Amino acid sequence: MGKQEQDTISGAIISKRVEVGDKVHKKLPFQSPWRVVMMAKNEGELLENNYLIQNLNDPSAIADESWIKPGKVLRETTLTTQGAYAAIDFVAEHNMQYIMFDAGWYGDEMKNSSDATTVTLDPKRSKGPLDMEAVTAYGKEKGIGLILYINRRALEKQIDEVLPLLKKWGVAGIKYGFVRVGDQDATAWMHEAVKKTAQYEMIIDVHDEYRPTGFSRTYPNFLTQEGIRGDEESVPNAHTLISMFTRTLAGASDNTVCYYSSRVNTMGSHASQLAKTVCIFSPLQFLYWYDKAPLAPVKEDGLWGDTKTIGNEPELEFFDSVPTTWDETKVLEAEIGEIGVIARRKGNDWYIGGINGEAARNVLLDFSFLDENQSYKAKLYTDDETIETRTHVKIETIEVSNKSKLNLNVKSNNGFAMRITKL
Repeated sequence: MGKQEQDTISGAIISKRVEVGDKVHKKLPFQSPWRVVMMAKNEGELLENNYLIQNLNDPSAIADESWIKPGKVLRETTLTTQGAYAAIDFVAEHNMQYIMFDAGWYGDEMKNSSDATTVTLDPKRSKGPLDMEAVTAYGKEKGIGLILYINRRALEKQIDEVLPLLKKWGVAGIKYGFVRVGDQDATAWMHEAVKKTAQYEMIIDVHDEYRPTGFSRTYPNFLTQEGIRGDEESVPNAHTLISMFTRTLAGASDNTVCYYSSRVNTMGSHASQLAKTVCIFSPLQFLYWYDKAPLAPVKEDGLWGDTKTIGNEPELEFFDSVPTTWDETKVLEAEIGEIGVIARRKGNDWYIGGINGEAARNVLLDFSFLDENQSYKAKLYTDDETIETRTHVKIETIEVSNKSKLNLNVKSNNGFAMRITKL
């Protein structure tokens, strides 16, 4: 595999371009990857048809896919049994499906000595105690799965030992961290690692610079990947509005949506955070990335960002109800870097997410995509500084039909979200 230099702060691979030697090694005959040019009238039409990349891959190689479950995830940052129980209770009450332990449960992830076949807490991350099998057992009682983060350092040397052990513990999935990307060997290893997790019936989220190639069609346990500048990097709405119509053309994007963190005020607004769950497709959707369950222990070491306790603001019902997979997508308004309004349907319900850039504007919502001769109840969530909550989100209920139109005045860097159900 060769020794890889890794930044000890970010964990990113320090890449050095090799100018000599073979760039590709194959035995003849071989088939090269697909290359495709996507063309459309506008950026919205491109996004509505982004299934093209995935469909260039082979059909599913997994005979029984019943164990593959998309869903919403809460990151548990205390790495303690008590914190995990609190997180499991919270997600079970809020229609979420998973909790995740991030770095630190198996030692210092930046050291080659870290051992993912043991629960060895990194003292910088947690003082413990953490009983992994007790956590998975409690989660099973509540119908909640556990996802574990593992850095590439441990994965590349231990994957064949780790997978059967995690299966024994009752772990539902793995988040691969700081994976190598770009060259043929890195991609081949990554895809082989996805295949191996499928054998143990585990879902996968790949983080850092890996971008989708459509491989999730062949191995649908590969639910999502990062490859995007998301909330971890405090990007403004204007940047999200670029990613929405460029990066997401390739496939699912794990944006790690945060909500109570102070960075929301610099990125955009709370209503635009709600909207991200509709606008940025990810079958595995991480919510409250920097926030903790109300009954979890307080964690004040600063390693996880601006940690806040999740509250009971009324608009959280939107996070509770929003799906992570969809039956239909309509782009209602799109201008790269400026405005994005996307409607998605799951069953009979529609959800709309609207994210605005730097210029205040009037948005005209046209509901002609709804069924004819049918009345709907629409719950609208907008930013309003007069609302006396931590998040200042206003909730209104209106009746609409496919003949309805609604004017919304959306301020700079604000947004809106909507849930539409049949009456």
